[in-house]
Amino acid sequence: MWVVTVHSKEHTIMFEFDTEREARETFEKIQGNKILSEIIYFNDSCLEKAV
Repeated sequence: MWVVTVHSKEHTIMFEFDTEREARETFEKIQGNKILSEIIYFNDSCLEKAV
């Protein structure tokens, strides 16, 4: 999951995206102080233990 967080004096708003592409496209369009983050859950079935 990808998250774009936008900070202003009054509010903090978070937008969630399933794909990196969607998140980056929106990130470029948003004005203001913003952070792009990738959220990784350790119980996600697509992750495997390193041997």
